[in-house]
Amino acid sequence: MATSARALYERGRDATNAQRYAEGKRLLARAASSTDDPDLRARIAGTTAYALAQTGEPARAEELCRQALDQEGVSAQTRAVLSGQLGVLYTRAGRLDEAEAMLSEAIDGLDGVAQANCLLNRSLVHMQRRAFDACTTDLERAVALYETAGDASAAAEARHNLGYAALLRGDLIMALELMAQSRPVIADSSPVSAAMSDLDRAEVLREAGLADEAERLLEDVAVTFGTARMRQARAEAEYHLARSLVRHDPQRGERVARDAARRFRALGSDSWAARSDAVRLDARVAAGRRTPAPQFTATARALRAAGFPMEAASVQLSAALDTARRGDAVAPRLPVDAPTPLRLRAAEFRAVRAHSRGRHAESRRHASAGLDLLAQWQRSFGALDLQSSSTMHGSGLIFAGLSAAADSGDPAALFDWSERARHLSQQVAPVRPPHDPQLAADLAELRMLRSELTGKEWTADPQVRMLSDRVRDRQWSATGAGDTRPRAALEELRAELGTETAALTYVFTGTALLCVVTTAEETRIVELELAAVHAASDGLRADLDVSASIRTGPMGAVIARALDERMLRLDDALLGPLRAVLGDRRTVLTVPGILSGIPWGMLPTMAARPFTLATSMSRWVQERGSGSQPISAGFAAGPRVPRAVEEVRAAASVWRDAHVLTGDEARVEAVTAMAGRVDVLHIAAHGKHAVDNPLFAGFDLADGTLFGYDVDLIPHAPDTVILSACELGRSSVRWGEEALGMTRVWLHAGTRSVIAAGAVVPDDVASELLSAVHTGLSRGDAPAVALAAASVTTGHRTPFQCHGSGF
Repeated sequence: MATSARALYERGRDATNAQRYAEGKRLLARAASSTDDPDLRARIAGTTAYALAQTGEPARAEELCRQALDQEGVSAQTRAVLSGQLGVLYTRAGRLDEAEAMLSEAIDGLDGVAQANCLLNRSLVHMQRRAFDACTTDLERAVALYETAGDASAAAEARHNLGYAALLRGDLIMALELMAQSRPVIADSSPVSAAMSDLDRAEVLREAGLADEAERLLEDVAVTFGTARMRQARAEAEYHLARSLVRHDPQRGERVARDAARRFRALGSDSWAARSDAVRLDARVAAGRRTPAPQFTATARALRAAGFPMEAASVQLSAALDTARRGDAVAPRLPVDAPTPLRLRAAEFRAVRAHSRGRHAESRRHASAGLDLLAQWQRSFGALDLQSSSTMHGSGLIFAGLSAAADSGDPAALFDWSERARHLSQQVAPVRPPHDPQLAADLAELRMLRSELTGKEWTADPQVRMLSDRVRDRQWSATGAGDTRPRAALEELRAELGTETAALTYVFTGTALLCVVTTAEETRIVELELAAVHAASDGLRADLDVSASIRTGPMGAVIARALDERMLRLDDALLGPLRAVLGDRRTVLTVPGILSGIPWGMLPTMAARPFTLATSMSRWVQERGSGSQPISAGFAAGPRVPRAVEEVRAAASVWRDAHVLTGDEARVEAVTAMAGRVDVLHIAAHGKHAVDNPLFAGFDLADGTLFGYDVDLIPHAPDTVILSACELGRSSVRWGEEALGMTRVWLHAGTRSVIAAGAVVPDDVASELLSAVHTGLSRGDAPAVALAAASVTTGHRTPFQCHGSGF
């Protein structure tokens, strides 16, 4: 009978470890009813408790463990196992002191894999207390024990947790490396294990600012846990989803956090419920909704009692920020080891409080100190998307500084803050990694899948998502950070302008749109009518696309007339108040994300005027005079573009040294190799903009899509790039001032200027216009000058515009 009971126990334990909890509980119940051995019954109780805890019955699980420990005849080793199980239950309930005591007792009484399991669990207690040295020590001991026992799956889990500890320390690159190493082994064991891994990975993506990707992953994870009836894990996924939503969809974030708190309370996980309450309060503050002060106080008290001092401090900061926006508030004291995001929030509070008191210079100082802290963290990132997305953590500081600068009425202060906002995501120059065969192979496979899949199939395909994740992870890890690019002061800009150039620095503060107009003689702030800009730009992209497709007949005339009227309204709203200062000067512009879709060259005031959309005024100043007379040009024609070959051959004819790739020769490897050898690169191909990840935007070549990731790996980018591919001038706005698109990919790779269109341009128009551009480039005209002259000589008014340092 005892042998039969032990066999049932072992089968039930194996089923439970494989996350087949219903089967495991049935087998364990049969085993318990088949034996009188107190030690075996205690073991059965411990495993049953684990299954109960995983499926949402922590109170019953704790009761079972305690009853088993009270029985006579239970061996010391079994008592250690039960102590370890109680330690896990206490950890989940937030009873960290009790959890550490029980787990330490278990570790002292066990060895081998059992001891490693308890070390792994105790590391989570240290992790929650932010005792990272102790956490790392426990995890490294656990890895060694698992490897000695030959348990590769458990060793991978421990390494994954080392990655999570790196995340909490703020080392995103190390976190991704460790998690990426561990995931294949973990994912092979079961869908639930893969979901556990992805739950932590989503946190890394969220901290990197890739909110959309993190949220899709968390939604999938929550479904997996729900299907497995893992109520605690499902609620944890919803908690993390709510945290991500707070920054860009606070209304939904509040709902999800409220649901997570309800689930946690039903499970008796009061500490997790308090953490969810904290997220719900953050969402209310982000949405501008008033919240009674006692709610903040009660939540902070509950978190502190549960052993979460950082979360308690964060709640107090949320309360202070909520109050500061409407009057005075006292800053709460932060723990000395507060993480970077919490310190950034404290700087934002101080900036907002000073602004509410009318102390604009003080507000800017606090916001500046916070952004300097963020910049120190960003200096470890070389990858474009990671630099751009991590701006998320400074979005509140950026708008606080911009608002204070605008209210000061000081043009130099507002210009400085515009440059800070733009510079935050481009201050670190990348160091190119060596050739990576695995990365090349993954991109080649993605090219094949991109040609086979369209629309939602491409974004939802599991293989695409796996390869996309791997490409991004490898690039993040491999792309180093080089020198920090300096910011230019307003006086430096004025010194570079001369009498022939004006600078327009458009600034969006979150509530107002302004322009710092600068010439060699003067600088002034002009406030624009934001409502008029919104009204004139609403539906703009659709109008541009329709006007490109219907150009003749009565309907063509109607559409052209409507577009002309829209351009006049946009021109009056954006440039009308500036015309007297502009005169006939050529113009360098910087624009915020809300203006990223404006076709400036189609506005009447800009007709025939050379202009360039700079990534920042600082970079424009630094690159002035650094260009040289272009000597060589490279051309590539992609498939299925009727006039592509004609276009590139006509353009190439004006160059003495021209390289042309058409047909099967126009392959990704050949085009990227050519890009590294020429001064000017022109690509005529179908383009694709990827809203969810602009680095997967690209253009179609003979063997598939040349992605933004391919561009970002070119060691020596051309000085000038012309993209005759619809949509590749588009950008995706992420956080505040930040806009990321294919043009930014080339500029990040080292290109000085990119000519591209943000909307559809008819093939014949593009061909004629861009051939004329090359006539100017080949005789030494600056790209923006060549584009303006080509528009005049051909009579074509198009969305093509010059980005970067176009003159």
